[in-house]
Amino acid sequence: MRNLTILAATLLGLLAAPLGHAMAEPIKNVVIVHGALADGSGWRKVFDLLSAKGFHVTVVQPPMTALKDDVAATKRVLDLQDGRSVLVGHSYGGMIVTEAGNAENVAGLVYVAAFQPDAGETLLDLAARTPAATKSIAATEDGYLYLDPKAFEEDFAADIPADEARFMAHSQVFPAKAAFETRITTPAWKNKKSWALIATDDRAIHPDLMREMAKRAGSEPVEVKASHAVFMSQPAAVAALIEKAAATLSD
Repeated sequence: MRNLTILAATLLGLLAAPLGHAMAEPIKNVVIVHGALADGSGWRKVFDLLSAKGFHVTVVQPPMTALKDDVAATKRVLDLQDGRSVLVGHSYGGMIVTEAGNAENVAGLVYVAAFQPDAGETLLDLAARTPAATKSIAATEDGYLYLDPKAFEEDFAADIPADEARFMAHSQVFPAKAAFETRITTPAWKNKKSWALIATDDRAIHPDLMREMAKRAGSEPVEVKASHAVFMSQPAAVAALIEKAAATLSD
């Protein structure tokens, strides 16, 4: 009788294992939040690569008027997703996803050449801790920031075609300085798994700062030789990390 009981339990275990695996819902939603001084159009190559793999990709276009407005814009898009999402942030977008990532349907976070703040920190706090190479950020009279177009290619997009960098320099999205001075309240990375892509030739965020933030957050790091515009110059590497995150979170 005891042998029959053990056999029955073993068979039930074998049957249950594949059933449970089959019932696991794979993550197919990717929500991307672009950073300051650029817009979502630069993510087209990453969008296409992930879409070809069957992902449903949405790129948020935050207003850049205030951190709370940018978080609200991201949550608005997250609310439209069917199922769980991988939330991706670039540069200042890292500040946004750190707050917006607390949404229940966010499975995990991917930081791409991004800030990863802790509670009480601002972007300016982090940038001052380990200053980046660029010295060309300026402010308008009404409190918005921009990168001097003459320095844009070198400091933001040194590894993409010059004509594309020139266009980006003259089509910047100006973020409100107030957004960079707003403190984070609840970092989502404290409760959710995260990954961090560190662009080793980045002149907009110091690579050492990215390494420090990733280590503190317990993010899985990947280093890629690229400028701050890594999403354009190395789209395959960026897409691969997002795909890896989705696969890991689906297990």
